[in-house]
Amino acid sequence: MNAGTLLNWVDASYVFLAAILVISMQMGFALLEAGSTRMKNAGHIAGKQIISFAIAGLFFWFAGFAVTFGEGNGFIGWSGWMLQTGAKGEDKVFASLSWADIPLALKFLFQMAFAAVSLAIAWGGFAERAKFSVYLVFGILFTTIIYPVIGHWVWGGGWLSEMGMQDFAGSTVVHLQGALAALVATLLLGPRIGKYTKDGKPNLLPGHNQVYSVLGVIILWIGWFGFNAGSTMSVKDGFFGYIALTTNLATAAGAIAAMLIARAVLGKADITSMLNGVLAALVAITAACAFVEPWAAVIIGAIASVLTFFTSLYFERKGVDDPVFAFSVHGVAGIWGTLSTGFFASPRLVEYTGIGQAGLFYGGSFHQFYVQIIGVLGAAVYVALISFIILYALKATIGLRVTPEEEIVGLDLSEHGAYGYPEHLESAEKPAYIAEINPKTLSRTLDMRLQQRAE
Repeated sequence: MNAGTLLNWVDASYVFLAAILVISMQMGFALLEAGSTRMKNAGHIAGKQIISFAIAGLFFWFAGFAVTFGEGNGFIGWSGWMLQTGAKGEDKVFASLSWADIPLALKFLFQMAFAAVSLAIAWGGFAERAKFSVYLVFGILFTTIIYPVIGHWVWGGGWLSEMGMQDFAGSTVVHLQGALAALVATLLLGPRIGKYTKDGKPNLLPGHNQVYSVLGVIILWIGWFGFNAGSTMSVKDGFFGYIALTTNLATAAGAIAAMLIARAVLGKADITSMLNGVLAALVAITAACAFVEPWAAVIIGAIASVLTFFTSLYFERKGVDDPVFAFSVHGVAGIWGTLSTGFFASPRLVEYTGIGQAGLFYGGSFHQFYVQIIGVLGAAVYVALISFIILYALKATIGLRVTPEEEIVGLDLSEHGAYGYPEHLESAEKPAYIAEINPKTLSRTLDMRLQQRAE
């Protein structure tokens, strides 16, 4: 085995490991979202991650990968459906990924994992009141006509790529897209029952298991090393180690900044704020991890954390019931992370990556910042518009939201016929929300279970 063959084998193994780390983030989202929502919805919230990942795996293979990376024009790819390259060959059909010298199957697996993460983020805005059928329809369309289009613009040789937009691992492509879809869903669905008083003041609807949420964030933190460092798709020169360094520095700074700001504003070191700070910093550094110096990574992570803290409070007070703060964590931080390279992109790292230009603090030019703004605005308009059209059409046809009775009893029972915590349902102390239900409006399965409980 010669040196070149050995390097190819190592690169392929590295990308496979990175893909597994990114896929493992689905466990993190399941624990984070289930822990951050109420007990009566825990099984539903966690279980939907299985279908979410299955949808991404199938439909990104069928069409999404081709739209993202296939041969096409500046706006969309239109070749390579179901990974078929034909007589042209892989390097022609998927020229935008030809820089990575690994098998096409591994390129797909790694990129599919990214699409699945973006879809998982979107589900945050649907939590605790959306129909399960809506997840299915929107998930299919998200992974075929929403996520892939922005992916093509930035990573697939599209018009933003030609402009030199810097988004190394997806602050915009992955996180902002998912966050905007979540925000549109949140607005169209409306607040959860009991979230706001009659005069519009928010009530606290605490998650049922903070330990789950913490474990979920730790899993996401670990998985992010595959997300960011794995995006080199190679071990050559060890640059992946540098990206891991900036990623971890930003995240640590985000955690500390969140703890301090929560202590200053709320009077307590609020755990939810700390978790959001960690995630916000991870989201922000995702775009910048390959372009900024370590000191800048610390600043980017800390600012992202503070922005997320205040915007999450602001949106909640304005009547936006975002159960897991998806837009503040992934949207606001995603915007900041994408724009940050316009300030902090280092000349030596820009030269190494060959993407874009140095930031304002080095070159004195607004060019890169301007490109980043255009990228954020272009992505935001497309994702928000298409998400709105799809979800509004679903609302007008099959409906987005479960009935009030089904929402009160919880989606575990009303959508799946099984409670995530059956011991609680069978306990001597009847759950408070059972008394609020009119059994005649529920499904036969739910009627039967309530009757059994009453007996």
